[in-house]
Amino acid sequence: MNSQRFAGRAGVKDWAIAVGMAAALLVTGLSEQRPATGLDLLGYALLVAGGLTLVARRRAPIPVLAVTGLCAVGYQAAGLDVPAVAYLFAVYAAVREGHRTLTAVASVIMLAALPLGILVSLHDLGKAFTQARGALEIAWLIAAGAAGEALRQAEQRADEAERTREETARRRADEERLHIARELHDSLTHQISVVKVQAEVAVHVARKRGEQVPEALLAIQEAGREASRELRATLEALRDDDTTPPHGLDHVPELVKRASTNGLETTLTIEGERCDVPAAVERTAYRIVQESLTNVARHAAATTVSVRIHYRPDALGVRVDDDGKATASDPPLPGIGLLGMHERVTALGGRLHAEPRDEGGFTVRAELPVERTP
Repeated sequence: MNSQRFAGRAGVKDWAIAVGMAAALLVTGLSEQRPATGLDLLGYALLVAGGLTLVARRRAPIPVLAVTGLCAVGYQAAGLDVPAVAYLFAVYAAVREGHRTLTAVASVIMLAALPLGILVSLHDLGKAFTQARGALEIAWLIAAGAAGEALRQAEQRADEAERTREETARRRADEERLHIARELHDSLTHQISVVKVQAEVAVHVARKRGEQVPEALLAIQEAGREASRELRATLEALRDDDTTPPHGLDHVPELVKRASTNGLETTLTIEGERCDVPAAVERTAYRIVQESLTNVARHAAATTVSVRIHYRPDALGVRVDDDGKATASDPPLPGIGLLGMHERVTALGGRLHAEPRDEGGFTVRAELPVERTP
């Protein structure tokens, strides 16, 4: 919205300058005390056209440079002794956009063409050169070009300063992220590992003695494992410095193969024509499959799992089905994994369904919208 408002203000400003220039040139031409002829009318039209052309100086500086130059030569040939002010504005705009060489060549041609154009109406070579110098002074050209170059360099320095600030902020954020990762690793990883090991040892000793393992101890053991896994994932995310490519759809077969080696009969089906998918959608699809397979291995007591990836023109479908113990009458409580998947999918504007199947087992279905560039 702000960029549209700025573009609107810039358009109004361009039109104001162009109309003002056309009016000033026309008033200057009309101020000459001379009878109006058909050639004068053509000259007045060229004065107005040269001024109005400046409205496009930002979008097409070189064409505007050529048109204003031709208009200036034209109205001088028509006998109107009016300075080529619109051409000077075009020189400024072209140099500001970085077209220094083309502007210099056009200005040399302009300095040579003006006396010839004036000669058409005066038929006096000496007066033609004198009027040409008045219409377009070399000093004016140099000043217009210098002003455009100065502003161009100022804008470049401003852009460079902005990039430097962004790079500095990014570097500080990376340093802070790594600092947080180190602090988490030093303060939490060791303690959680100790709790997990102690709980597992206690469970092992109790079972070895034939004693009943308390539910609280089993809960501590499971919570320690979950905390270790989540902490490792958090540390990996914090340490990720974008030097390695993120996991995406190309890595899904590796997940399926790994699940198969852990005793699950896992199949992967890819439907539709493979096409380019945004990186964020790829990462989310990978995480959905990864988390679903992890949940199946840990909680579902399943023997088979099917993974389907469906490419469609407007969306990417991801589905993971298992034949585990989940039933519609006793649905599992959503854990951190399912909540994380839901947040990822919702952030992309998609839909996620995670629920028991009618025939038994659990299903995770995601629809991830894919924006197509025209």
